[in-house]
Amino acid sequence: MDFLEYSDITAEIKGCMTPGRLKMTDQSIIFKNSKTGKVEQFQASEMDVVNFQNFVGNWGLRIFLKNGVLHRFAGFKEGDREKIAKFFSSSYNKETLEKELSLKGWNWGTAKFNGSVLGFDIGEKTVFEIPLNHVSQCNTGKNEVTLEFHQNDDAPVSLMEMRFFIPSSELAGDVDPVDAFQKQVMNKASVISVSGDAIAIFREIQCLTPRGRYDIKIFQTFFQLHGKTFDYKIPMSTVLRLFLLPHKDNRQMFFVISLDPPIKQGQTRYHFLVLLFGQDEETSIELPFTEEELKEKYDNKLEKELSGPTYEVLGKVMKTILNRKLTGPGTFVGHSGTPAVSCSFKAAAGYLYPLERGFIYVHKPPLHIRFEEIASVNFARGGGSTRSFDFEVELRSGTVHTFSSIEKEEYSKLFDFITAKKLHVKNRGKDKGRHQDDFGDSDNEAEPDAYLERVKAEAQERDMDDDESEESTDEDFNPGQQESDVAEEFDSNPSTTSEDESGSGSESKKKEKKPKKEKKEKKTKTVSEKPRKQRSKKEKDSNKPKRAPSAFMLWLNESRETIKSDNPGVKVTEIAKIAGELWKEMKDKSEWEKKAAKAKEEYEIAMKEYKASGGGSSSTGGGDKKEKPKKSVPSAPSKSSGTFKSKEYVSDDDSSSDDDGKKKPAQDKRKASDSADENKKKKPKSKSKDESDEGESSSGGSAGSDSE
Repeated sequence: MDFLEYSDITAEIKGCMTPGRLKMTDQSIIFKNSKTGKVEQFQASEMDVVNFQNFVGNWGLRIFLKNGVLHRFAGFKEGDREKIAKFFSSSYNKETLEKELSLKGWNWGTAKFNGSVLGFDIGEKTVFEIPLNHVSQCNTGKNEVTLEFHQNDDAPVSLMEMRFFIPSSELAGDVDPVDAFQKQVMNKASVISVSGDAIAIFREIQCLTPRGRYDIKIFQTFFQLHGKTFDYKIPMSTVLRLFLLPHKDNRQMFFVISLDPPIKQGQTRYHFLVLLFGQDEETSIELPFTEEELKEKYDNKLEKELSGPTYEVLGKVMKTILNRKLTGPGTFVGHSGTPAVSCSFKAAAGYLYPLERGFIYVHKPPLHIRFEEIASVNFARGGGSTRSFDFEVELRSGTVHTFSSIEKEEYSKLFDFITAKKLHVKNRGKDKGRHQDDFGDSDNEAEPDAYLERVKAEAQERDMDDDESEESTDEDFNPGQQESDVAEEFDSNPSTTSEDESGSGSESKKKEKKPKKEKKEKKTKTVSEKPRKQRSKKEKDSNKPKRAPSAFMLWLNESRETIKSDNPGVKVTEIAKIAGELWKEMKDKSEWEKKAAKAKEEYEIAMKEYKASGGGSSSTGGGDKKEKPKKSVPSAPSKSSGTFKSKEYVSDDDSSSDDDGKKKPAQDKRKASDSADENKKKKPKSKSKDESDEGESSSGGSAGSDSE
């Protein structure tokens, strides 16, 4: 048996049981935090005592190291005990006994310090154990010691404070037991006290998160951010990763420090420090070490004197002291020739950097996503612009991060990068090599969207109805039609023919203006085309063939009942969504595609027969449209007179205007129409048709041509 591995184990980290993966090999024990990706490892030779400990609902391992550090792992099942005990015995030569705990519940007992662990015992059994590296402060009173603990944001319940009453004892002699207790705690507590000189100091560094300018002082076990308002002391053990990223303008550099746990400013938590440097900023420092110390402590990775760009010097010092890798941009190069992709996250604009093992977004708010956390990615359409798209990253935890407003030119670069990293693309479909020019076109999508299909069908049907209604409207206002709606509505004389088509250009321009003028004047007389247009949409021809369904809709019609039975209680609105997912997963769709093609052929043949039989023409149902407006128009003289011109159609062309082009008032128009009617009565019948048209080109001319 070479190793044991468990994927659902929790480890105690600052009072919180944190999930992760535990691997036990012949040489070491490794725990990887699933939330942060941080790896903690200790050698098998460092182990002192190993015990099984009973946790709530499961078993745990208590591993006490020779340096006094305590590790506890929980989540083992009853069946794992024998296997783990055998592995420890054969690989590490350690016996795993059960740690018995006292259940008496007394609040008095004996405090024992063992390495960096404070144990509280009643008799020979332990009540509880406190790792002293969880302690942030220790205060004393007359007979009292107060311990304060680091707060873990992930813990549902946090232990903030614990007080011990220490009675005075004659056996202690001159030693104060309260001070002795406090010194024992402070020796192992993670309390930062500034003592000694700093290794390196960088002055007035611009910090984007938290915002301001800070002096960075680097010590052996921590580094300090000293600003005008705030001061932070950050232990080196809380630093997870270091990033050095070039700005998209190629003139600045981002230096990002990932922290766990984060630093706090009031109720605000900063998980990342984002520093901004100009590429032309340079500095020179001298380290307070001898050549022997540099060789012994840092293996000659640092020189006594360092000079160069500020970001390089800071990165080198931090990297060496922390013994962490300094992560830079990967192989990705965007459309602009830089490793950064401009986008927006939440409400702020920033830059997304695809790295070799994840994504990092700077700077507001900073975000780091590891590839192993990602369940899938999705390329989505932008909000309203076809020149951009959204990039969605869904984590295994269910959280979705959306990076919006990415330029369309970045699509092919980003898609190739995602494919190379073997990340699951949610909306890839069958056409994996889809070109970026097809990205914004919904017709080129390989996989159907039930909602999109329905919207398309409704839009096409609506467009056809609009076309039919527009055709009928044009015919109603055709001047060349002898039995026009306008003539019947207003009892005008429609005896004139379409000979005006050969007239002057000015007359044709008048005809083009007529529909607009009629619409404007009809509003005043409550006779408009708008109600007629709406009525035409509601009237549907029952003989018109129905549109052929798509392959997806044919499959859905037959599979609907199966989906309902497989998903009891599913809402009607969610059936299409579930069906879309099932359709995407279906590999062989040839059967339904053939059915859809056949249905489409039958639909086209039926439409040809329907149009050949006169279906869809504007003449059908026209009688209804002509009769309804008659009811709202008052009675008029009979057609036999042929002389009455409706005052609703008094035109404002050259006959109803002055010589200088100004329109006459309404009373002048009515007088002009009356005089025109009298002139018509007095005219001799020997005049030709053209002359009569010229003579009648007064205010009633427009109505006459309309009736034509």
